[in-house]
Amino acid sequence: MSELSARVRRWVRPEIQDLVGYKVADPGDAIKLDAMESPWPWPGDLRDEWLNRLSEVALNRYPDPNCGDLKKVVREVFEVPACAELLLGNGSDELIQLINLAIAGHGRTVMAPAPSFAMYRVIATLSGSEFVEIDLADDYGLDLAAMQAAVGKHQPAVTYVAHPNNPTGNGLDLDEISSLALSTEGVVVVDEAYYAYADSSFLPRLLDHPNVLLLRTLSKVGLAGLRVGVLIAHPEWVEQLEKCRLPYNVGVLSQVSAKFALEHRQQLDEAIKRVLGERSRLAEELRHMPVVERVLPSETNFITFRLKAIPASRAYKHLLAEGVLVKSLDGSHPRLSNCLRVTVGTPKENDLFLGALSGLSAGDY
Repeated sequence: MSELSARVRRWVRPEIQDLVGYKVADPGDAIKLDAMESPWPWPGDLRDEWLNRLSEVALNRYPDPNCGDLKKVVREVFEVPACAELLLGNGSDELIQLINLAIAGHGRTVMAPAPSFAMYRVIATLSGSEFVEIDLADDYGLDLAAMQAAVGKHQPAVTYVAHPNNPTGNGLDLDEISSLALSTEGVVVVDEAYYAYADSSFLPRLLDHPNVLLLRTLSKVGLAGLRVGVLIAHPEWVEQLEKCRLPYNVGVLSQVSAKFALEHRQQLDEAIKRVLGERSRLAEELRHMPVVERVLPSETNFITFRLKAIPASRAYKHLLAEGVLVKSLDGSHPRLSNCLRVTVGTPKENDLFLGALSGLSAGDY
């Protein structure tokens, strides 16, 4: 071991050395159906108007540290209750990190269902918290009794629930989320990253629960490149979380672009409608494929499905060789054994994916 390696091992926290970082696959020339992005860019005339707006930005000046103009539009579009406060972040990942820094940390516990968003564990580890997972029920909903028992045992400072859930795609029962919030002294964070594709939202109930924070993001509705996350909560929580936020955390180009996009949200809404239509078609086609064992219900812009007779790892490689990149979930959790996750793309992209997958048969492997 070199002197440098020894020094790194000495000073980097052991739990960080043991941590497996979040990895993003390089799509190369493949169609990218692995990251839950919207497949539709803005039309040309709207793009030109956006670029004109950006040309007026003073890049030599720091951005508005409070994102005041953007918050006004977000509040209107999301129909945020007047008594709730907003905090914006560099994607919802940063907001999760702020929550853990302020509320969790060393000697405290972060809890989440499993399987769920991988960054809950990663960020809990970064913040020095103990991380506890409670398996979802057989239908991939919350196992409320198990969650409440874990609350009594571990007394979590923060509990994350994703509605709808990633990577399974299903929505959760809002009454069960309410019951969970009532059963814990800690904070419950309802992560609604896929709110635009869901059948319900916890937002109307938010102010009824003094210990609930709600997260949303603009990444799944066509603005993934901007990295804008939104936290909605009682003002007292936001006041404390603001102390952990680094100044100028949302750049001026992201602020101006997000405000512009939300002012032209009919374009975003149209893209969302197209995703919902393609999601239904894609799910129906998958259900009739001989190589597919189960298609999980989805309230998101992706579909998770389990293969039969064919290993997911080989199906993943076959699809990639055919020019389609999806996400293999096999090995990430026992409940996701032999599962793949595909983002809903354009009709052409979805046809290419379906064609590539239909070319598989158990006899090939």
